[in-house]
Amino acid sequence: MLPGFPPSVSPSSHAVETDGFVFLTGQFPRDLDDPRAPLPEGITAQTTRTMANLARALRALGMGLEHLVSVRVYLSGFERDYAAMNLAYAAALPPGGRPVRTCVGVTALVRGALIEIEAVARRP
Repeated sequence: MLPGFPPSVSPSSHAVETDGFVFLTGQFPRDLDDPRAPLPEGITAQTTRTMANLARALRALGMGLEHLVSVRVYLSGFERDYAAMNLAYAAALPPGGRPVRTCVGVTALVRGALIEIEAVARRP
């Protein structure tokens, strides 16, 4: 469990580390400082918030987005949101930072979110 993070919405850890790999639980666009606040409107704002939450989780572990090696993106409105999500996602990554990625369309996400992102990072 990461200090300063709200409890997970599922019975899971925020992150698990083994052999230098850090597996991060899925992040979605909740406000980590006010978890009960409404989610932002639209896929661009939700992607930006989700990537910021992912970056915050990595910072809590002494890492950053540049340490990502693999990402899975889940979209509840795949056809509608894929292009706009890609723009916001790419804008959040550090220059030259492109982890491998899978993007999957799903029927629903926690709290009606449009996006959830889980990731694996590697310590240098």
